[in-house]
Amino acid sequence: MRIVSLLPSTTEILFAVGAGDDVVGVTFECNHPPEARRRRIVSTSSMPEGLTPAAIDAHVAAAVARGEDLYRLDAGALADLDADLVVTQDLCAVCAIDVTLVDDALAHLGCTADVLTLDPHTLDDVLASVLRLGEATGRLPAAQGLVADLRRRLDVVREGVARAADRPRVVVLEWTDPPYAPGHWIPEMVTLAGGECVLGVAGEKSTRVPWSAVLDARPDVVVVAPCGYDRAGAQAQADALVAAGTLPDGVLVHAVDADAMWARPGPRLVDGIEELAGVLRRHRDEARGTQEV
Repeated sequence: MRIVSLLPSTTEILFAVGAGDDVVGVTFECNHPPEARRRRIVSTSSMPEGLTPAAIDAHVAAAVARGEDLYRLDAGALADLDADLVVTQDLCAVCAIDVTLVDDALAHLGCTADVLTLDPHTLDDVLASVLRLGEATGRLPAAQGLVADLRRRLDVVREGVARAADRPRVVVLEWTDPPYAPGHWIPEMVTLAGGECVLGVAGEKSTRVPWSAVLDARPDVVVVAPCGYDRAGAQAQADALVAAGTLPDGVLVHAVDADAMWARPGPRLVDGIEELAGVLRRHRDEARGTQEV
C-alpha cells in the first residue's frame, strides 16, 4: 500500500501502528517521528514566514474572509506518488489542507486512491481515529494495542487525580495575540489532568476571547499552548505575557510543546495530559505548603 498523509497527527499514528514504510507522501509539518521528514512533501503553507502571532491571526482572518486557501497541494507530486490511500481531515481549514481540495485534485488527476477523512473533536474521537487508520492499513491489531496502552496510561492519571482534594482553575491559551480559549479535546485534557478548565468547551471549536475574560476566570494556572508552536516558542510567548503584566498576579504560568502534545490529535496528547497532571500536582502541593505555613 502507498499512503499519502496530509496531517502531522495521522503521520505519527501511521508510523506508530507500523505503517510508516507505506507512507510515501507527507506535509511540510510532518516532523514526527524524524524519519517522516524523508518522505516526499506534497503540501506546503501559503503563509509568509516570520510573522508574529498577531500578524498570523490577521493573515488567517483575511485569507478566510477572501475564501483563500492557507495550504498548497502539489498535485504533480500527488500524481507521481500513485497513492492507494490519502488521509486528510475535515476539522479545521487553518490546521491542514481542506478535504475538498484533495477530492478536486484527485478527480482532476484521475486518481482512484481511497480518501480517508478524519474529524476528531474529542479524545475518544482521537483514539477512534487510531483504530480507523489501523483498519484501513491492515494494522488493526497494532492499533488496538496502541489504544489499549494509551487508555491504560489515562487510567493511571485518572486514579492519581481521584485522590486530589481540589482542582486548580486552569486557563489554556490556544493563542496569545489575540487570546483564544480552547476547544475540541483540550478541555478534556485539563479535566483528566486534575484541573478545572474555566474557559473553553470540550468538543467545540476554540474561540477568541478578550483578556478581560481570562482575568475574570480567576485562574490558578495558565497553560500557554499556542497552536503550531513548540515549547521554546510557547515559552517565549509566556515570558512576554508575564513581562507585560498581562496575566493575573500570582498565577502559575506553564508553557507546553503545543505542536507535539496539545494541538495534534494523536498519541502524544496523552503525554500532554501526563505532563499537566504533574504540574497541577506540584501546584497543589505548593499551595498546601503555603497554607500550612
